[in-house]
Amino acid sequence: MIIRKRGSTYFVDYYYHGRRCRETVGNNRKLAEIVLKKRQIEIVEGRFLDKKKNERIKFEDFAEEFLSLHSKPNKKSWQSDVYNLRNITPFFKGRNLYEITTHDIEKYKAERSKKEIILAGRPGCVKLISPSTVNRDLATIKTMLNKAVEWGKLENSPAKNVKFLREPNGRLRYLEKEEIKRLLSNCSARIKPIVILAVFTGMRRGEILGLKWHDIDFQRGIIYLLDTKNGTKREVFMNDFVKKAIIKVLKHPESPYVFCNKDGRPYHGVRKSFFTALKKSGILNFRLHDLRHTFGSQLAMSGIDINTIRELLGHKDIRMTLRYSHLSQDYKKRAVDILGVNMGTNWAQEPVSDKTEKIDISQVLENIAVV
Repeated sequence: MIIRKRGSTYFVDYYYHGRRCRETVGNNRKLAEIVLKKRQIEIVEGRFLDKKKNERIKFEDFAEEFLSLHSKPNKKSWQSDVYNLRNITPFFKGRNLYEITTHDIEKYKAERSKKEIILAGRPGCVKLISPSTVNRDLATIKTMLNKAVEWGKLENSPAKNVKFLREPNGRLRYLEKEEIKRLLSNCSARIKPIVILAVFTGMRRGEILGLKWHDIDFQRGIIYLLDTKNGTKREVFMNDFVKKAIIKVLKHPESPYVFCNKDGRPYHGVRKSFFTALKKSGILNFRLHDLRHTFGSQLAMSGIDINTIRELLGHKDIRMTLRYSHLSQDYKKRAVDILGVNMGTNWAQEPVSDKTEKIDISQVLENIAVV
């Protein structure tokens, strides 16, 4: 514990539970000495905990601080925190952080789970908020209160022992080959190359709409993604069908973006055009992101191994890719057959041929392409 001086102002500098604490006192050294002595006594007697706990910081004020100091500087998806806090803040508004209890958070979780939302494009149809949506809110609350502890605003997080809701298995909606053909035949010129890229490369919506001409190497057949969701660089391989689709896109003379408006700005969204194509094709309950699932599913059903699918989709964790594993039964059977061939040649009376079929990924993609 020490007294420091900056200019004409004194402040006390000390550590509590490994955390550095600094308090500005004023231009009176005697007063600074009194404050420092008081803090020493409070810490020894265990009363310092109560002082920190009762610091008056409103939930909504700290939410703004959390967004500006943590979310925006550190997260690419910081807008999701903004969206989540719009739902969370009204429930906790007006309360100091130290007043929020585990019971309050459990109550929020229960009430949020009972809330209904109107389905987009289906007036009058409602459904309950999904467990995954509630869990995203809880994750934001947990992170925010953990930061409050880390920054010395709270002693302990009341969200620490709050458990997430059980979520059903992830949604896996994909198109069959005939549906792909039908969808592409009903796409407008504006949306068709975007759909082709999503189906035959597995690129995400943001990666496609943010694609720039200098990121494409037509000679090598590679798209270089430098700014991906998980923060790692990725190479996306193009087949001839994808190359032709991109080449047909009219290049704006002053814009680096492949998909842009007349003013050169990148497309903000293509939801309306995509929904129109779906409606004409008679395809229901489908999102643009499901085209990425279609890419992964078609690869699995074509016999491509799960690790290769993981690399092509850019998943860091193979558990994300395992959702496609149940679609690759033929490949699993072939793997067992290959084992039988390799083992059988050693002791079987009639050795089985060791010729195995080699899988050409580019050929697989060509086979499911629609010219």
